Amino acid sequence: MKILVLEGSPNRNGSSHRLAAEFIRGAEEAGHTVSVIEAAHARVHPCMGCVRCGYEGPCVQKDDMETIRPAILSSDMLVFVTPLYYYGMSAQLKALVDRFCAFNASLASRHLQSALIAAAWNSDGWTFDALRAHYQTLVRYLSFRDRGMILGRGCGTPAMTERSEYMRKAYELGRSL
Repeated sequence: MKILVLEGSPNRNGSSHRLAAEFIRGAEEAGHTVSVIEAAHARVHPCMGCVRCGYEGPCVQKDDMETIRPAILSSDMLVFVTPLYYYGMSAQLKALVDRFCAFNASLASRHLQSALIAAAWNSDGWTFDALRAHYQTLVRYLSFRDRGMILGRGCGTPAMTERSEYMRKAYELGRSL
């Protein structure tokens, strides 16, 4: 299976990145091919809502989505990886997701598999509610097959994450595919 990881953290050594690395290690050990797009370091402009794409492109904006789009459409699985800064996915990942608008029909017709990996400092039970709801809405709308979520509560620093159960869970999710 061809897996594309969409990393949304501007911190290349942060907690969500470490969880993604464990997922990738497991997926590669299971024989899958994994590529990563660092959304936070890509030149992706926000969707303008102009709908000149007609929901199937091309988008009028000329940025890194021109190379990201074919990477997404040639994948079998998308893994959304984000820190939880303010109860939702990072702005960088959200900007990339919003640009799905320009290839909406092609994306939905692919019936991709997907997963969500997130890390948050806060460990309250409701911390991930909004992110979970948004992800589940994407899955439903785009006809994705959800393969799971790793919601790393109390993973505010890399050291906290390294000692957490979520590193093992991320690896096991990747390995289980």
